[in-house]
Amino acid sequence: MILGALLDLGVPARVVRDAIRALGVGEITMRVRKVRRGSLSARWVNFRGEPRTARDRRWKSIRALLESAELAPGVRERSLRVFSRLAQAEAKVHGIDPDEVHFHEVGALDALADIVGVSVALEHLGVERLSCSPIALGRGAVESDHGRLPLPAPATLELLVGIPTYPYDVEWETLTPTGAALLAALCQDFGPMPPLVPRAQGFGAGEQRPGPMPNVVRAVLGEVDGVLEHDVVSVIETNLDDMKPEQLPYLMERLLGDGALDVSLSPLAMKKGRPGHLLRVIARPGERDALARRILLESSAIGVRYSLMPRLKLARESRTVDTRFGRIRVKLVRLPDGGAMASAEYEDCARAARKHDVPIDEIYRAAERAAQEEWD
Repeated sequence: MILGALLDLGVPARVVRDAIRALGVGEITMRVRKVRRGSLSARWVNFRGEPRTARDRRWKSIRALLESAELAPGVRERSLRVFSRLAQAEAKVHGIDPDEVHFHEVGALDALADIVGVSVALEHLGVERLSCSPIALGRGAVESDHGRLPLPAPATLELLVGIPTYPYDVEWETLTPTGAALLAALCQDFGPMPPLVPRAQGFGAGEQRPGPMPNVVRAVLGEVDGVLEHDVVSVIETNLDDMKPEQLPYLMERLLGDGALDVSLSPLAMKKGRPGHLLRVIARPGERDALARRILLESSAIGVRYSLMPRLKLARESRTVDTRFGRIRVKLVRLPDGGAMASAEYEDCARAARKHDVPIDEIYRAAERAAQEEWD
């Protein structure tokens, strides 16, 4: 369905067919046709073929196949990343080593075609960033090579750890392990559609199924502002009113060490007039639970609240500049007017100030001036 949506965006079918042929695994035929799902016209994709030999379809063999195939570097890297995530998930739910995960013959060929096809389609479109809405999950059971399994399938759910989902009231599989691996490995964020200028949309068709909406995947190709970047973050909060104040800086330090993007404290007047603090942590969605555990372990909080929040931010990059005080790391932020703003890293400036016994502000000015000169 994902591949069908990308073909519907305008990727020529021959681009995908050439990449699949480069794998050398047999005569795989890709059939593409227009179908209707509900009131929508969508692209339906199906693969058929027979393997040339009864090759080993374990992950380590598929990895070797992808590494040796005549694929563009970006296509190979994406394909390996997706298959790796899929193998790790299957290995965990079945209790085996990832290299020993066995993809049954038909499933292996189908997954290879799907994963390489999506990877080459994204390369052809020149996609630089992928985002996805929260994922709808159906209910019920599905037949597999391992017998009857509950939905979502165990490997699918393993791949969705840290990704927002919601229940969808249909009794069929809305997301397969291969689809979950593609989204988990290739999407940078999950949430509402980001700010963009739409250029095209495409629909990929699944089977004709009953439900509240047509069984399709929609892909939207768009452009974003070159200066403004977008992502989705988890905001974790809790109110603290019975914790020793001198312990708060330590908690903030631990949270930042665990990967929090930002940690802040704000004073509060709480019930019965008690003074307290609002602890707010901004984090990547996949790190939310680990940071929540840290708060519950290292503070007096007995619960936290959280939300997903889209944000816009100025594009930035990290550089290291040479100054007469040594090399200093600097964050360079691009401004909407085409200029840039430099901000030196505190730890490097403090270290240089102690070493040279000069005011820290002098280090800041030297580093930021050097960064600005490089930009200009």
